[in-house]
Amino acid sequence: MKGYVFHGPGEASWQDVPDPGIKEPTDAIVQVGAVTICGTDLHVLKGDVPEVRPGTVLGHEAVGEVVEVGSDVRTVRPGDRVLMSCITSCGRCRFCRDGAYGQCRGGGGWVLGHLIDGTQAEYVRVPYADLSVHPLPGTLRSEDAVLLADIFPTSYEVGVLNGHVRPGDTVVIVGAGPIGLAALATARLFAPERIISVDLAPARLEAARRLGADAVADVREEPLQLVEDLTEGLGADVAIEAVGVPETFELCARMVRPGGHVANVGVHGAPATLHLEELWIRNLTITTGLVDGTSTPTLLRMAAAGKLPTGELVTHVLPLDHMEQAYDVFAHAAETGALKVVLGGEQHELAVPTA
Repeated sequence: MKGYVFHGPGEASWQDVPDPGIKEPTDAIVQVGAVTICGTDLHVLKGDVPEVRPGTVLGHEAVGEVVEVGSDVRTVRPGDRVLMSCITSCGRCRFCRDGAYGQCRGGGGWVLGHLIDGTQAEYVRVPYADLSVHPLPGTLRSEDAVLLADIFPTSYEVGVLNGHVRPGDTVVIVGAGPIGLAALATARLFAPERIISVDLAPARLEAARRLGADAVADVREEPLQLVEDLTEGLGADVAIEAVGVPETFELCARMVRPGGHVANVGVHGAPATLHLEELWIRNLTITTGLVDGTSTPTLLRMAAAGKLPTGELVTHVLPLDHMEQAYDVFAHAAETGALKVVLGGEQHELAVPTA
């Protein structure tokens, strides 16, 4: 089979790799139908995640069809169309029993495309299949469903739920990429008074408007002042950081009101300053987190009912074997307008926008 293999910082290729096989009785082998690229994959490709060894197939978000299962798998069988979660769960360790699947100590957590071969391939072995793959409703297109493997549960759990978004809140989301837009869509479920989206790119701010942002701000044009003007000087109830750079984290901490919440979702590759000399007196709650995927069944039902704007985040759809082109499109989002790039799916013949 073919897979997209990491060779070292800045080097990867779509090439022949061994077919996966059942290693444990809890495994499933899935033929990939649609897969997407995550910002974390770009971090891996740059060499920011040293745990990923050369020779590893990248990727942790996909849907497909089960072709083989181990003897202990009970919830899916060959022929089932499934979503593969970016997080796998042993279901037995202390953290899994608490629903903290991302912290699994039994061989799960974020392993696909990280510690074992991932989903950017024609076939993938999924450990702990009973808790790590989800049967898909027949009405849900693969291009839509694949967004529920990572960005929607991540934004919802680590951003909206950790941030304790409530009815009537003012919510600021810094970053209008895929994670920030998914946070916007799921924050709206809680009826906040207003959502303010902050980004550098006009196209992404326009996407935020289409998805329901009440106000948008260019990060270079004093968004802090806009927040103060809209909240009579109090600040936002919740600030969601969806970029992963020091400046945006520090901006979120400045924009939130006393007693408010800062929910960090972005993946940081450099230290950010925590200004405790200013923040200690303001009663702030600051949270970080890795997605657990406990919300995935709920989000799947909502997507099948048309309650989540998954399709609006997909800007490019390519055949599965166009992996190198897809990475180039995604890595140059400022020029290509890319949000989510999907490979495979039912509509891989769609034209690819160039700007």
